[in-house]
Amino acid sequence: MGSPTPGQTPERVPVTVYASSGSASRAVAREIADLIRSKSARGERTVLGLATGSTPQGVYDELVRLHREEGLSFRDVVSFNLDEYWPMGPDELQSYRRFMREHLFDLVDIDPANAHVPDGTIGRDDVEAYCERYEKSIAEAGGIDLQLLGIGRTGHIGFNEPGSPKDSRTRLITLDKVTRMDAASDFFGEWNVPHQAITMGVGSILDARRVVLIAFGEHKAPIVRRAVEGEITNTVAASFLQEHPNARFVLDEAAAAELTRFKTPWLLGPAKRFGQSWDDPRTAKKAVIWLAKLVNKPILKLTNEDYNEHGLQELVAARGGAYQVNIEVFKQLQKTITGWPGGKPGRPRFVPGRGLDDTAPPDVFPKRVLVFSPHPDDDVISMGGTFIRLCDQGHDVHVAYQTSGNIAVFDDEAAKFADFMREMSVTLNIASEQIAALTDRVQSFIAHKKPGEIDSPEIQTIKGLIRRAEARAGAKYSGVKPDRIHFLDMPFYETGKVKKKPLGEEDIRIVMDLLEQVRPHQVYAAGDLSDPHGTHRVCLSAITTALHRLKDRPWMKECTVWLYRGAWQEWGAEDIEMAVPLAPDEVERKRMAIFKHQSQKDRALFPGPNDPREFWQRAEDRNRDTARLYDALGLPEYQAIEGFVTWKPSAADGSLDAAAAEAEIKPLAQTEVFR
Repeated sequence: MGSPTPGQTPERVPVTVYASSGSASRAVAREIADLIRSKSARGERTVLGLATGSTPQGVYDELVRLHREEGLSFRDVVSFNLDEYWPMGPDELQSYRRFMREHLFDLVDIDPANAHVPDGTIGRDDVEAYCERYEKSIAEAGGIDLQLLGIGRTGHIGFNEPGSPKDSRTRLITLDKVTRMDAASDFFGEWNVPHQAITMGVGSILDARRVVLIAFGEHKAPIVRRAVEGEITNTVAASFLQEHPNARFVLDEAAAAELTRFKTPWLLGPAKRFGQSWDDPRTAKKAVIWLAKLVNKPILKLTNEDYNEHGLQELVAARGGAYQVNIEVFKQLQKTITGWPGGKPGRPRFVPGRGLDDTAPPDVFPKRVLVFSPHPDDDVISMGGTFIRLCDQGHDVHVAYQTSGNIAVFDDEAAKFADFMREMSVTLNIASEQIAALTDRVQSFIAHKKPGEIDSPEIQTIKGLIRRAEARAGAKYSGVKPDRIHFLDMPFYETGKVKKKPLGEEDIRIVMDLLEQVRPHQVYAAGDLSDPHGTHRVCLSAITTALHRLKDRPWMKECTVWLYRGAWQEWGAEDIEMAVPLAPDEVERKRMAIFKHQSQKDRALFPGPNDPREFWQRAEDRNRDTARLYDALGLPEYQAIEGFVTWKPSAADGSLDAAAAEAEIKPLAQTEVFR
C-alpha cells in the first residue's frame, strides 16, 4: 500500500503493517540487529529497552538465530527491561528475569552484568530507592537507543496502567483488573496473579531515542486504534507515543483491522490511494455491509443518497447506481448460505464465495472430512452445529484433538477422579494398593502445590485423561465413529506450563501423517487466534505448514480448507464464505455436545480476557448475532449461523519453510504519517 497524502489519515503515529506476526517480528529483529552492528562498528555500545510476553518472543527468536547463524554479537549491548511483577523471585515460572534468560540472555553473548531486569525481590521499604537507582543506571548507560514495547488491552505500555502521567518514572504500581485477568493464564488463575509490579514510567519510555511498539492479533485491534488514532490521554498510556519524534507501531493484519484505512478507507478519500479497489468484490461487500449497518437498512433498500452521503460516491459511480451494487452484494451474501457444508448427493460443488457451481459435474459424496481441534473442546464450541450436520448427512468425519488440554483442568477435578479410582478399586474388589498410593500422592501434591507450580507427571496424565474422555464423549455424541477420533498430543504443548515449546518438526510430522492417512476432501481448522496463551495460533501454523509440504499430493487438488471461529470472536459478515444455518433443535444439540466437557463447564480455568460467560453461551450468542445480522441485511431469518472462511495458501500463513519465511519479510503496508 502506498503512502497517503497529508491530512488524509487519522493515524497520528507511523504504522507499518505486515502480513503476519512472524514477518513483523523478523523485520523488527533485523532493525535491532542493524542498530547493534552500526554502533559496534563505531566502537559504541547499544542500549536496548526490552519487553516480555508472547508478543516480542518472535523478535527474540530471530535475534538468537541471527547470533547463531549470522554472527550478530551482543558483547556491546546493554539492556534494561521494562518491568517485573512484585513480589517475584527471579527463578519463578512467571518471572520476567527468567523469561529473558530463557528466550534471549542465556542464548547470546551478552554480558550478564549488562542485562538489567527490575528486581521483584526488593523489600517494600527499599522499592522507591531501588527505582531511583534503576533510572540512574539507564542515564549512566547513555539512555536507551531503541525501546521495544507491547501494548495491553488497557493501553498500557510497560505496566503503566490507565491514569499513569506522561512524566512518570520507574515505580511500584498496582495492576489494573483487566491486566490481571489477561495474565491469569500464565499464573493458572487470576487469584495467583500479583497485584503489583515495578515498571519503567511513561516518561522513562519517552526518553528513548527510538520506540517500536509491536502488537499482534484481533484482540489488540481496538486498543491499537485508540492509541494510534485517538486523543492523547493518560487513560491510554500508549497514546503518548503520538508525541514522540521517532516512535512507530508494527502490526500484523489482525491488529491493524480497526484502523480507519483498513476498516473504512472510503472515509479517507479515493479508496485506491489506500490500496483498495472497487473492482474487488470483497471491498464492495465490506463497504455495503458497513453502510447497511450504519443506516439500519436491509441491503436491497439502500439508495443512491445513502451511498453519496456516507463517502461511497465512487462505489455507486463505478457500478452504475445503488441498485446494481445492492444486487451484487446481496447475491454474494446469499450464495454463502448452505445447509449442506459437505455437499449434497448429485449436486454441484459448493464454491467458496460463489455458492453452487452449476457448470461443474456433481460433487464428491460422501466426503472424507478432517476437523482439527486445538483443545479438546474447540470443535463443538466453535463449529458444533456444522460438525453434527456433517455426521448426520453421511460424511466420513474424523476429528483430531491437537493437544491434551491438560493444563486447563482444575486441581479439584484431578483429585475427584483420583478418589473415584480408589472407590472403584474397593467397590469392584480390585487390588487397590497401587491405586491408593497414587491417590495419596495426588492429594498430597495438590495440598502443598504452590501458585503456578507445574503439576507432577501423574497429575498431568490424570488431567489429560479427563479431557480425553470428555472429547471422546462430545465427538461420539456429535456422530463421529470411535475409530475416527484421533488424539495427537503434539509435543510443543506437553510442557505442563502455560508457556509452550516452539513448534517443531515432530509436531509438523504428526499432522502430516494424519493428513496422509485420511486424505480429506475437507479440512476444518481453528482460525480464532486470540486464545489466552497462543495455542490456536501454533496449531494453525502446524496445519498450514503441513499442507504446504503436501501441496503436490493428488488428494490436495480436491481438498478445501475451512477456518472456523467462535471461542473468542466471530468472523465478520464481509469475511464469511460459507454460512451454515442452524435450527433451534440443532442449537440445542450443539449445546449438549459442549456440555460433555464437564471440566470446562460452569467455570473454565482459562476463561479468556474480560468475558464472564461460559463457552457455550459465548458460542450461542455469537452464532445468534451472525444470524441476526444476516436477517437485518435482508437475508432469511435463522436461529443461528456458523461462519467459515477458506484458507488460501501464501507465504504468510505460518509455514516453517525457509523460502516462505523469507518471502513474508516484505511489509504488507508501510505508511508514513504526515503531522
